Amino acid sequence: MIREPKSIVIVGAGQAGGWAAKTLRAEGYGGTITLLGDEPHPPYERPPLSKAVLAGEAEPRNTYLFEDDLFDSLDFLCGESATRIQRQQNIVQCASGRELTYDRLLLATGGRARPVAVQGLDAADILLLRTLEDAAAIKSRFEAAATVALIGGGWIGLEVAATARKAGLEVHLFELADCLCGRAAPPLLSDYLLDLHTRRGIDLHLSTVIKSAEKLSDGRYRLMVDSQAPFEVDAIVAGVGLIPNDRLARDAGLVVDNGIVTDALGVTSDPAIFAAGDVANSLRPASGQRVRYESWENAQNQGIAVAKAMLGQAPEPYDTPWFWSDQHDANIQIVGTPDQSMTCTVRGEPASDSFSAFYLRDGSIRAAVSVNQPRDLTVAKRLIAQAIPVTADELADPLVPLKKLLKKTPN
Repeated sequence: MIREPKSIVIVGAGQAGGWAAKTLRAEGYGGTITLLGDEPHPPYERPPLSKAVLAGEAEPRNTYLFEDDLFDSLDFLCGESATRIQRQQNIVQCASGRELTYDRLLLATGGRARPVAVQGLDAADILLLRTLEDAAAIKSRFEAAATVALIGGGWIGLEVAATARKAGLEVHLFELADCLCGRAAPPLLSDYLLDLHTRRGIDLHLSTVIKSAEKLSDGRYRLMVDSQAPFEVDAIVAGVGLIPNDRLARDAGLVVDNGIVTDALGVTSDPAIFAAGDVANSLRPASGQRVRYESWENAQNQGIAVAKAMLGQAPEPYDTPWFWSDQHDANIQIVGTPDQSMTCTVRGEPASDSFSAFYLRDGSIRAAVSVNQPRDLTVAKRLIAQAIPVTADELADPLVPLKKLLKKTPN
């Protein structure tokens, strides 16, 4: 049993950092908690930025994670950033000149949107989406636009494209790869997304690069795309991934490799320093693999688990990732990590915008995808967690209730 720390500093006031602070108090920790957030907001959720906030259906305050009374129990430094960690002295130096001492330090610094360079344009011409301010800037541009170009066919690009289309904009989406969400979606889901967005009127260009562009005198943009005729658009938005904010850790001499390297409890190469959320490259006990997940669920779960670990507790494992996305009228959920070693069986018909796909290996479900079938995914999570044996025929048959399979004896 480790001695309870007297002071904990959390750098990063996003999903992971906010939940870590909340969990520390919920677990009865009575020491000093200092939470640094370099944005001028309390901790907030980012998924609504590409959907409800961008569409004007939710105010920024609707994204805030907690009530204000949480911050009465800690020192919240809003709009403050950390610039250096002095590990030998257990000190965090801030941009304002303030120095914070710690017994435990949590780095929940998240990531930043990856910029895109297009010949002929300045960086400011291509809008990125990561913060509330970014969402406000894109929303303002959309309100004055008729046509928009999206660079990137991943989750953010597709969600922004769907929101733009819902607002009545003409949308052209350009993706370098030959499929949508190729890094995260299995082929069945990738093909479905292509069909979904095409049916909703989005002009999709796969295996396509914007070669160059020019800003016209009226503020619009002319895009030169491979051998196609030029496109003229009112706004350009890019969503091509995230760069982990690991510079602070790197400069402090911590082990960094595609994020801050941690063990299964979030401990870095310095036992007094932990990492969680989008910036953490963590060991997953069940698979033995090291993974850096970029998701709402992972940031929250890691924030909670690492907070408990800093207090010497043994948190519950959270090896099976879960992800969701809303695009047009489709609610898409993924649990686990589908891969080519698994056998896919489908329940329902993808063309109906309501189906589930289950990915089996050695007689049990290892991952699942659902579109507008959240109950299927809820059951799939339990079947995965309990390693219950199932067959492809049972899963594919709509007359077999999935809940009935939970009564089978686990492996």
